[in-house]
Amino acid sequence: MNWSNFKKYIKPLISNKFFLATLAFIVWITVFDQNSLIDRYRLSKRISQLEKQKQHYIDEIEQNNRKMEELQSNLDNLEKFAREEYLMKKKDEVIFVVEEE
Repeated sequence: MNWSNFKKYIKPLISNKFFLATLAFIVWITVFDQNSLIDRYRLSKRISQLEKQKQHYIDEIEQNNRKMEELQSNLDNLEKFAREEYLMKKKDEVIFVVEEE
């Protein structure tokens, strides 16, 4: 297809007011509108990110609930947790804290 054939098909389209109105409408919807397609795409990406984050926090809550149930059900586990996390000790014990650099 050479340039003269291309001009022959494009010139009637450019002079058609319905085509121009449709083209302007498509450009407006895609770029300039408050609910443009570009904004909708960005929002859908953000929603999927938030859904992943929500699932991560749900899993973390379930894991923490399991740990809490384990600590509340067994006194030996509670004592071990207190010793490891809060450096608690019995009266006759000495604790040495080693910090790694």
